[in-house]
Amino acid sequence: MNRPLPFDPIARAAQLWEDRIGPSDTMAAVTGVMRVQQIVQSAVDGALKPHGLTFARYEALVLLTFSRQGSLPMRVMGERLQLHPTSVTNIVDRLESGGLVARTPHPTDRRTTLVEITDDGRARYEVATKAVTDIDFGLSGLTGRQTQQLTELLTKVRKAAGDFTE
Repeated sequence: MNRPLPFDPIARAAQLWEDRIGPSDTMAAVTGVMRVQQIVQSAVDGALKPHGLTFARYEALVLLTFSRQGSLPMRVMGERLQLHPTSVTNIVDRLESGGLVARTPHPTDRRTTLVEITDDGRARYEVATKAVTDIDFGLSGLTGRQTQQLTELLTKVRKAAGDFTE
């Protein structure tokens, strides 16, 4: 988008919705979330692209750095990242081809393959993390408290959708 609009199109759509259909609070909230997702995705993609990463690959590196051993079974990665096994395989394939992770056999379970972050993967994680934190993950315009409130609200939606039980 080249120039900002002189009005809020979501507020305008909400008013029209209200006039023609009925209460617009949920429609306006969802439309706002979807637009913010586009804004954040664009900012994060822009920050990660120079480092040869997508957000999904970056998340996988973060997950591996958070693990105690720097490695996890692919199945566990899929559960934690909330991804289908095929998606995890694709992410790991791309990270492995870039030398950022390595597949290793599990020491006690021959059926399990571990994904281990490499030294190059740790270095890439470090510079990519600086890039996304420098832009606040694209979530600008909020105070720290507002960011916490947003997280709390989104967590309620995720829990209601069955993302987790605790």
